[in-house]
Amino acid sequence: MKQLTIISGKGGTGKTTITASLALLAEKKILVDADVDAANLFLLLSPQIKETHNFFGGVKAVIEQDQCTRCLDCLPVCRFQAISQNSAGQVVIEPLSCEGCKICSYVCSPGAIKMEKNHSGDWYISETPYGPFVHARLLPGEENSGKLVTEIRKKASQLAEEKGAELILIDGPPGIGCPVIASLSGSDLVLVVTEPTPAGIHDLERVVQTARHFKAKVGCCLNKYDLNPTRSQEITQWCRQENIPLLGRIPFAEEVIDSLRQGKPYLELYPQGQAATPLRQLWENTKKELFS
Repeated sequence: MKQLTIISGKGGTGKTTITASLALLAEKKILVDADVDAANLFLLLSPQIKETHNFFGGVKAVIEQDQCTRCLDCLPVCRFQAISQNSAGQVVIEPLSCEGCKICSYVCSPGAIKMEKNHSGDWYISETPYGPFVHARLLPGEENSGKLVTEIRKKASQLAEEKGAELILIDGPPGIGCPVIASLSGSDLVLVVTEPTPAGIHDLERVVQTARHFKAKVGCCLNKYDLNPTRSQEITQWCRQENIPLLGRIPFAEEVIDSLRQGKPYLELYPQGQAATPLRQLWENTKKELFS
């Protein structure tokens, strides 16, 4: 079983759009959306949720009012100003402001402040027309996205073993933060999607450095390459210098906008479209790199 993670150095490069089309082309696979902070692969895959599970990341402080003596020792020690006293004189904690540092519970002599597991999000197992799909949603303002990514990748691996899948196709998050590291670590191939812009080149370099730090095999896909031939040539030369295989060059196609509007993978609506052949070639090249 192989794991292919598709990431980008920045948002808006077309990473998820490309992942959705590869989902049509790949066989015997499990699909994963690891961009849990801003998940949107589900918009293109029409999932039917079969299982829903709560994700608990970290802890939050809560006050048991019947034990609180209103000594107010906890107020000055909270660096996040999550603790206050309301008009009725009760000491209250604002959950969105609480960072779970536990200091308030240490200074609470009566023991009225408890630390409880925090419901940070949910993860799902779904069926789609393109295969089983494991995805998640982090609740607003919550953290530990890397831990949630690890959770769904673990479940995807279990599901792949149960179903005899040969590939786990992961739509990773953009950037180089904790959820990206959780997405690419242990992958057999990391496909970086970039675009011919100054920011695209800069962020390509950053995300490749991150992937290589974790000993991941890296390939590159240059999306919308025809919008700026000069920048595209710079990226091509940089990949050659860094010994990174350029696995695909995808042209800009207005048909993609229509496919997004209809909530369908591009190749399903436009199997003979302007970008169809380059996408198929990208998958063939990626397969060779992945299974070689």
